[in-house]
Amino acid sequence: MNDQPTTPFDSIESAHEYVRLLTEAISEAMGEIEEDIREASANGAARRLEALQLAAFKLQKLRGHMTGSGRILNDLRTLRRLLLGERLVSQRL
Repeated sequence: MNDQPTTPFDSIESAHEYVRLLTEAISEAMGEIEEDIREASANGAARRLEALQLAAFKLQKLRGHMTGSGRILNDLRTLRRLLLGERLVSQRL
């Protein structure tokens, strides 16, 4: 059986990288939403402001989930290294 990853999500490292990139994209989107919130507030667009505030809230929740997922992936990577003895091998090199 082939132990090599065949897709970008077959390894903990690639999943961690994906989560990191997604977290960056979420942060960028939050910045854009914050600008839109300031604009809607200045223009007195109450309904748009409420929708943007809800979007900002949902993005904050998503960012929190991605941060937690990144930590879990770090833990899994550490556990895998401990279980497979990767740390001992890397220290010998």
